[in-house]
Amino acid sequence: MKVLLLIASCLPLCLFAQHAAPPADIIEDVAPQPLLAQALRLQEALAFLGSALPPAAVQQLHALQQKALTPATAIQIQKILDPYCLAMVDINPEARVKVRRGQAKAVLTQSGWTSFLVKVFNQAGVTARLEPASANALPALHMATFTDRPVPEAHKLSAGQVQNRFLEIQLYRNPPLLPNLSGFPLEYAVVQVYSKEAGPKEADLGFHIGQGTQDIGFRNSIPVLFNIRPAVKVVLQVQDDDGSPAMASFTITDGINRVPYDMDGNYRLSLAQDEYQEPSQALIGLYPLPSRRVAAYDEYPDFFFQPQVYRSSGEHIMLAPGRYHVTFTRGPEYKSQTRELIIPSGKDSITASFQLQRWIDMAKLGWYSADHHVHAAGCSHYESPAEGVAPIDMWRQVVGEDLNVAAVLAWGPGWYHQKQYFTGQADTLSTNANIMRYDVEVSGFPSSHCGHLVLLRLKEDDYPGTHIIEDWPSWTAPVLQWAHKQGAATGYAHSGWGLEPTQPTQELPNYVLPKMDGIGANEYVVTVTQGLVDLYSAGDTPVPWELNMWYHALNCGFRTRLSGETDFPCIFDERVGIARSYFKPNGPLSYDGYVQALKQGRSYVSDGRSHIIDFKVNGLEAGTDSSVLNLQAPQALHISAKVAALLPAQQDVAGKHIADRPLQSPYWHIEHARIGSSRQVGVELVVNGVAVDTAQITANGEWKNIQFDYTPQQSAWIALRILYTSHTNPVFVTIGGKPVCVPQSAAWCRKAVDQCWKMKQNNIRASERPAAAAAYEQARVLYDKMMR
Repeated sequence: MKVLLLIASCLPLCLFAQHAAPPADIIEDVAPQPLLAQALRLQEALAFLGSALPPAAVQQLHALQQKALTPATAIQIQKILDPYCLAMVDINPEARVKVRRGQAKAVLTQSGWTSFLVKVFNQAGVTARLEPASANALPALHMATFTDRPVPEAHKLSAGQVQNRFLEIQLYRNPPLLPNLSGFPLEYAVVQVYSKEAGPKEADLGFHIGQGTQDIGFRNSIPVLFNIRPAVKVVLQVQDDDGSPAMASFTITDGINRVPYDMDGNYRLSLAQDEYQEPSQALIGLYPLPSRRVAAYDEYPDFFFQPQVYRSSGEHIMLAPGRYHVTFTRGPEYKSQTRELIIPSGKDSITASFQLQRWIDMAKLGWYSADHHVHAAGCSHYESPAEGVAPIDMWRQVVGEDLNVAAVLAWGPGWYHQKQYFTGQADTLSTNANIMRYDVEVSGFPSSHCGHLVLLRLKEDDYPGTHIIEDWPSWTAPVLQWAHKQGAATGYAHSGWGLEPTQPTQELPNYVLPKMDGIGANEYVVTVTQGLVDLYSAGDTPVPWELNMWYHALNCGFRTRLSGETDFPCIFDERVGIARSYFKPNGPLSYDGYVQALKQGRSYVSDGRSHIIDFKVNGLEAGTDSSVLNLQAPQALHISAKVAALLPAQQDVAGKHIADRPLQSPYWHIEHARIGSSRQVGVELVVNGVAVDTAQITANGEWKNIQFDYTPQQSAWIALRILYTSHTNPVFVTIGGKPVCVPQSAAWCRKAVDQCWKMKQNNIRASERPAAAAAYEQARVLYDKMMR
């Protein structure tokens, strides 16, 4: 096999020519049939990627199909393809990789992908993956490592480093191409280059077939001076349903799968393609490219792990010329709309208008949405170039999802950095329509094994006498007592973790004992007996797991109120407010009014796609007069409410996928409630945890008046639910002055106390264990009395 080099007659001129214009290497003695077959597949791949070869080159390749194949055919193919090669890769017989510059012009377009060919002379016949490498395409962020300590120096990224990492480079490995080298002596690969920046930019470009295969002497990479044409500035005019300017969520795709999924666990590249922890075909080909988003330095703080970006009317997005699909909405009270957006070439900027459409407006009815569990650090957030994101970055998430109240909770990861934003009052970004406040989740602390705690409306965020996280109590009761002394509202986070029944069941209530081995509402079964818990979190764990504990505690006479949470971006990183509370304050919207409404039970939990309001029992509205209806003797009760829900008229593939997995994410979603393939959902009357009656409604977005009649024979709590999508807080019906008491539930709780102690005691400090043991024993005694 021979390599023909086009050289000049003298060495100095040859060296100069190599720097000015790399020679075209023609490889002889190549079997023409495999090379032509691959060339035709290359042409198909390039056309699919929007970087088709010129028509003349395509015609030449197809013409070769009609001719007899000879050694000259292989040379002709190379002459057709080589002008589009950005790099020439030589793999010598020892599998060392050398890279030289190809003939292609290094022209890119900002915010868009450009495809080039790479010519590979594979003398070793290796079949490994060819990998591109560039210092300018290194990750521009370091993902969270779940530590409360300052970020290690090795993980820190400076502003200069982030700015210099402006490229994303990927080899296209999908059909009709192969993921690995074929082993054939000559083949071409397609390298795709995305640039975040515009203007002249130099980048290094290298290739290897595994670490240690790069050639020595600066021959394994080349400097490439890219001319990067600016993208088109797309100014967005966004109108709310009432015509006022608004912020909205925009998911922009071209449907082309350029980035391999997962990339050996480097989820920076593919996390935004996930919808509820699974890859979504609807989220392929996202713009602006998620892996190059860095909230700390970008003009707009878009999150790399989300497919969408948030923009207010008058703000913009930079897009390369092309055809896109744009899905836009503003939280679950709005319809999701999709339209095509064509970006012309030769324009500096264009304007695109978007009209939002509501299907319901709860704030107009005096009901406001809230998520009490949102994080600005840890989980899907990065820890460098900053330890999480700033309040202004979280604010866009809140407004873009039309969330009226958001509690941003500092917790273990980034604790010492994020706690600077705690002020004991609403953040200064808050408005009359949207409120954001920093509070605390006790997670990553010594007591976490007993259950993570949500503490709302704190005045101080450091437990007395502590200097570091490790100084905090190792069980939850002392922390709850401290928070209550401040007037805070308290509860356990992600309640269902650790409450999975040891024998599979979705029955509610059920009497199967859980392991109590998780970080949800485990120690709740003890601390609720001490009056230390105000809220019971729902929305981010399997519904039967979380509701079963709450139902049993209500059946023992305790009156903890249900409250919705997302645990963003840990359990859910798609959006804030995936599960949320709707509350009705006594006055204007305020954080104090929100907390008070939660504690009073003047609220319900929902995924935002179904709503139950004005829930009354004999005229007593839930959340008023302590939600207590006193009766001297059993009598007929009249239960009424207004209910609205929205389902697509026809269930699509995504909806069926959700409906078929009731114990998997998303846990609260109206598709779980769809009756068969109809548009009907069932509104259930729940008495002491048991559904005693059901009324079906059509989920077409219209309000329906629901009425039930029921006669309880003993004291009971009464609620309404559309299981898996919405649940009211209870009205407590007291008959003859007796509290609610279901002995079977007391027996379940009694056993749960023993199981919780078995699982938690060894992780409670020896110095705190006597006090904890006494509290557990007090709970046992109380449940024993209820069982008699």
